[in-house]
Amino acid sequence: MHVPDGFIDAPTSAVTGVVAAAAVAVSLRGARRELDERTAPLAGLVAAFIFAVQMLNFPVAAGTSGHLLGGALAAILVGPYTGVLCVSVVLLMQSILFADGGLTALGVNITNMAIVTTVVAYAVFRLLVKVLPRGRRSITVASFAAALLSVPAAALAFTLMFAVGGTTDVSLGKVLTAMVGVHVLIGLGEATITALTVGAVVAVRPDLVYGARDLRQRLRLRVNGELVDAPAAEPAPAAARSPRKIWAVGLVTSLVLAGFVSFYASASPDGLEKVAADHGIDKKAEDHAVADSPLADYGVKDVTDARLSGGLAGVIGVGVTVVAGSAVFWAVRRRRAAGPADVSPASTSGA
Repeated sequence: MHVPDGFIDAPTSAVTGVVAAAAVAVSLRGARRELDERTAPLAGLVAAFIFAVQMLNFPVAAGTSGHLLGGALAAILVGPYTGVLCVSVVLLMQSILFADGGLTALGVNITNMAIVTTVVAYAVFRLLVKVLPRGRRSITVASFAAALLSVPAAALAFTLMFAVGGTTDVSLGKVLTAMVGVHVLIGLGEATITALTVGAVVAVRPDLVYGARDLRQRLRLRVNGELVDAPAAEPAPAAARSPRKIWAVGLVTSLVLAGFVSFYASASPDGLEKVAADHGIDKKAEDHAVADSPLADYGVKDVTDARLSGGLAGVIGVGVTVVAGSAVFWAVRRRRAAGPADVSPASTSGA
C-alpha cells in the first residue's frame, strides 16, 4: 500500500503530511512512557523486522500479492505510540533509499500504514484482551484479529483520501470495492504473520511484549480469611533479564529474511498496484524523485546478479533501519530519563 507520487493531489498530500507530522510528534512524547532500558533497543529491532518482512510479498489472488504493513505487530510488541514511530521509520527509509512510496506522498503513507493500522489494531487488541480469558493464547488470538482488521481499515483510509484528492476520474464505488476486497485477503496474511511473531515472543519472553503486560499478575495469599498481596519477588539477575538474546535472534532472522528469503517473494503487483492498474488510478503517477538511487527498487546498482543485488539491498536496508530506529528510540528513552518525571534523591534532600 505504498502510495506513489501523483495518486493524490498536492493539497490533500499536504494535509496528510501535517496529520502525519502531528501524530509523530504526539508519538514521540507518548513513547517516553512505553520505552525503558530493555524495550528501547527492541523497538529498533521491530522496525528492522518489519522492513525485512515487507520484502516478502505473498500471493493472495490471481496476479496479486500482499505484504505485511506492520502496524498491529509493532503496537502489540512495543506499544501504540512506539509502533507509530517504528512503521514511520520504515516508510522513511523505504522512500528515501529504495524509491518505494512517493516523497510527496510520505504523509499519505504514514497516515495509512502507520497511524490507521496502529490505532485500529491496538483498539481491537485491547478490547479483545479484556473480554477473552486471561492467558497467552488470548494474546495470540487478539493479535490475529487486530492485524486482520487493520489492513482493510488502511485500505478504506486510502479510498477516503482518493475520494477527496484523487488525481483521476474513477468511480469511487469501484475503488472502494476493489481496495477493501483485496486487502481483506492481504489482512489474512498480515494476521498470520503477526500472530505467529507475537506468539513466539510471548512464549519465551512475555515481559518484553507490551500488549502482554497485564499477564503479570501479583500473587495473592489468604491470611486469616482475607486475601492480601504477596511480597514482591526478588528481581531476576540482570543477565537473566537481558533481552540481548532476543535482539540477536531477531536481527539474524531479519537479515536472513531480507537477504535470502526475499528472493523467493511473489513478483506479482501488490494490492494497491493491481487496483491502480485495473481501474486507471495510476494514469497520473509520477516518477520517484530518487528513482536513480543506488538502491532503488530494492537492488544494488551495477550488481548484475539479481539474487545478489536484491540480497545486498535487503541486508543494507535492515542495517540502516535498525540503526536509525535504535537511535530514535534511545533518544526518546534518554529524554524520558532526563525529564521532570524522574526526580533524583538530591533534588528532594532538602524537603
